[in-house]
Amino acid sequence: MGGNLSAVFGVVSLVTALAAALWAVLRLRARRGIATATQRATYEVLHTAGLAAEPLRGGLSAAGAAKAVRHLRALVGAAGLALTDRDALLALDGHGAHHGDQLLAAARKAVGTGRSTVLRESELHCDLVDCPVRGAVVAPLSADGRVVGALVAVADEQPAPGLVQATLETAHWAGDQLALAELDSSRERLARAEVRALRAQISPHFIYNALTAIGSFVRTDPERARELILEFAEFTRYSFRAHGEFTTLAEELRSIDRYLTIERARFGERLQVRLQIAPEVLPVTLPFLCLQPLVENAVRHGLSRKPGTGMVSIEARDAGAECHITVEDDGVGMDPTTLTAGIAEVSGAGSDPADDPGQHVGLSNVDERLRSAFGDRFGLIVETGLGSGTKVSMRVPKFHAGVRATS
Repeated sequence: MGGNLSAVFGVVSLVTALAAALWAVLRLRARRGIATATQRATYEVLHTAGLAAEPLRGGLSAAGAAKAVRHLRALVGAAGLALTDRDALLALDGHGAHHGDQLLAAARKAVGTGRSTVLRESELHCDLVDCPVRGAVVAPLSADGRVVGALVAVADEQPAPGLVQATLETAHWAGDQLALAELDSSRERLARAEVRALRAQISPHFIYNALTAIGSFVRTDPERARELILEFAEFTRYSFRAHGEFTTLAEELRSIDRYLTIERARFGERLQVRLQIAPEVLPVTLPFLCLQPLVENAVRHGLSRKPGTGMVSIEARDAGAECHITVEDDGVGMDPTTLTAGIAEVSGAGSDPADDPGQHVGLSNVDERLRSAFGDRFGLIVETGLGSGTKVSMRVPKFHAGVRATS
């Protein structure tokens, strides 16, 4: 009898343990189900926000609004959604198109006051018997402290507090994206201004010397003078092109070759050039007028004041995901203490005090544009010393988001 009781208790214990284990598994699965649903919802919201952000980062325009409005509507969860600028309705998705004039009037009022408003059904007069619109929430869009437009959420029932809050938060987020668009635009304008400043530094000095060198051949060697004029024309065409923030290494080297052809006509055998370029890095994209100023700097501030022969070496080699470029001269060099904050304009030791400092080609300009394009890890590295020449190195990633050469 005792043995049977022991067996029964053993079975009961086993069943109890199995039940507890099964309950634990069910609870774990329930938790995982909740976690999976939460993660899926989070992913969907972030993915939708990303789809809306991309066109908004181009600024508030009809084309960008048409692409963004459907995703913004999904974020708000509204029956319809409209985007306006200060004057016009740019795009509308979902219900509410026949109320366009009323929605635009409310949006203009919100833009003027900078305050959000809720439109009730009684304020949206409509002749349609089955009109689905029961109200709307209008929120101003502010970018960098300025009201630039409005976001209008159309409701198929009286606007609830949840819709109001979702509209206000989405409008705030969309305004942040438009502010980032302004920042991107400002950065591009700054980059163009820096290129114009660099052109202003290069042009007067080089043009004067190039024309003087060409003039010296007009009588003695007219054919050589003609060739130099053509090289000079192509060089200036490239340097003053009106479009394209980026170029390829091949294009930059082609312009440098023209520049050196003219400088060799000026310096003769005093200027020696050594090129070592890996063919596989020729398509690499880099900021326009990024390498050429380093070569001009090597000639102007390195060799032109050095007695005898001078060498300028240009090397570009493949380094996996990067291209490593160096420009080196064996000229007079400069005092390293002039390189304050890592890179400074080359206007210190090794330059002629009689020169206008504004005419010196600045390494800082190139350094800042490299960092702006690729990040702080990709600035210039300068090695120099009085009487020891100068070596300037840069690293350029073979691919970087948003960086593309334009012709």
